[in-house]
Amino acid sequence: MRLVLATILALTAAPVLAQTAAVPGAPVKARVAAGTYAVDANHTQVTWQLNHMGFSMLEGQLGASGGSITIDPAKPNATKVEVNFAIDQLSVTSAPFAGHLKSKDFFDAATYPTAKFVSTKVVATGDKATITGDLTLKGVTKPVVLQATFVGAGANPMNKKLNFGFRATTSIKRSDFNIGAYAPVVSDKVDLTINAAFAAQ
Repeated sequence: MRLVLATILALTAAPVLAQTAAVPGAPVKARVAAGTYAVDANHTQVTWQLNHMGFSMLEGQLGASGGSITIDPAKPNATKVEVNFAIDQLSVTSAPFAGHLKSKDFFDAATYPTAKFVSTKVVATGDKATITGDLTLKGVTKPVVLQATFVGAGANPMNKKLNFGFRATTSIKRSDFNIGAYAPVVSDKVDLTINAAFAAQ
């Protein structure tokens, strides 16, 4: 009877312990050691949003396929970041719609399976930074400016290695990258939200 009671108490306490456990990441820049870190592809994505014919806001997502960041918290303006995104793996509301976006009318994913962002300048202030860089999409390279915020850093409890990440926003015009089909009925302006995660190897 005592064993059964102890088991019940342990099981009921488990959710409470999970809820009160400390979050491993925090916005503490000193936790990031200077060095080069690989993109955590499982936790990095770009979400895009545009106005669809004035009827609704439409969203989709791209995942990372590689990249890295070279960073020194003591010299944040010297940060260099490069991230590749898998256009041929884009995610939307249905498979037929994904196929339409991958066609030559839009991304032409068979010819241009990846997109790339490479930073050219970083101006950091506290936990925020303006990141200027070159975005290459469908074979066209154009400058973009990201407004980034440091989210947090800490040891990942799964592998005990340093993880950290940023959130950034920007807007682009589809037509600048030869993806302007159906504009302006479908908005030429696209808002991007980038969640970028990096991890020690």
